[in-house]
Amino acid sequence: MRWLVFGTYEAQRHPRVAVLIEGLRAAGDDVIELNAPLGLDTAGRVAMLRQPWRLPLLVVKLARCWAWLAWRARGYRRPGDVDAVLVGYLGHFDVRLARRLFPRTPIVLDHLVSAAGTAHDRGLATGGGIKARVMRAIDDGALGSADLVVVDTTEHAAALPADAATKGVVALVGAGREWFAARRQDTSDPAGPLRAIFVGLYTPLHGTTVLGAALADLAGDGSVEVTMVGTGQDHAECRAAAAGNPRVTWIDWAAPDELPDLVAGHDVALGIFGTTDKARNVVPTKVYQGAAAGCAVLTSDTTPQRRVLGDAAILVPPGDPAAIATALRSLAADRPALRRWRQAAGRRADECFQAAAVTEPIRHRASSMPTAERVSNR
Repeated sequence: MRWLVFGTYEAQRHPRVAVLIEGLRAAGDDVIELNAPLGLDTAGRVAMLRQPWRLPLLVVKLARCWAWLAWRARGYRRPGDVDAVLVGYLGHFDVRLARRLFPRTPIVLDHLVSAAGTAHDRGLATGGGIKARVMRAIDDGALGSADLVVVDTTEHAAALPADAATKGVVALVGAGREWFAARRQDTSDPAGPLRAIFVGLYTPLHGTTVLGAALADLAGDGSVEVTMVGTGQDHAECRAAAAGNPRVTWIDWAAPDELPDLVAGHDVALGIFGTTDKARNVVPTKVYQGAAAGCAVLTSDTTPQRRVLGDAAILVPPGDPAAIATALRSLAADRPALRRWRQAAGRRADECFQAAAVTEPIRHRASSMPTAERVSNR
């Protein structure tokens, strides 16, 4: 197949689209990128919900990107130029432009997160308020513009509205080749402390307030050291909770190309521990990446994570800081067990999380879609 990957996505900030591109190419497909990065991540877009007067900035940025995309798209708009258009993650608006530019070409939307779900998870739009209705309208418009909707878990597929349910296909988030390449032999010092790492945006989904309480529980225990990378909504609360633990290193930011080596240099990758509805329905990117990098994975025991990780990760109840602390102490005290968990995570990543495996369900569904010449419902 010949794919056109289209939109204002930012592969470094949101590596999902990079994994999909890598997987399509690994399978032998021809992939063309038409990308005008918006320069505004999820946190920036959420900030506009808090401060609506900033919305004109989004409009201006989007208009500039769209003008460039529309100009460059001229070379691929004839029937048969491409077999399908893949709109990258955070493409709620981009998919509408893609539909107008490619009216007779199948459109595939990577719908990794819903606008309504993100706003609800961050406490910005609940119930039947105007913000919640606007977010649902954004989601509905995006789903209606796509012919195939890619989600990351069975739970997210089940949550698609009835008129989009038949469009859904589940593809794991996976990890890029750089994470597998960063994996190293277990060279940790058995006599030294266990080294765990968390990377994230400190949203309620991540449960970093819970993790902060676990770090407080570990205060005074020299057997565990933790690196916390990132900032965000719950960062201050997490840091305040863990203030009594001197064995926590706080890093506000790390360059995306440095993260694989940074994570691979630790024994344990920490996942999510939140109790929100969204936290119970996702498998976070950091879990896939940590497993690919050869770390043992410690995350919450939710249905999708249990399904994807099986016996290749240590699972603890969501929202339970004592269970997190206990699991880390146990790993610190039993290095052979730690080695087994690391090997199990690596094997699972090799079998299921590589890019080619991730894209197989998308390629299977897309190959059975009408070709550009036969699309007649638009």
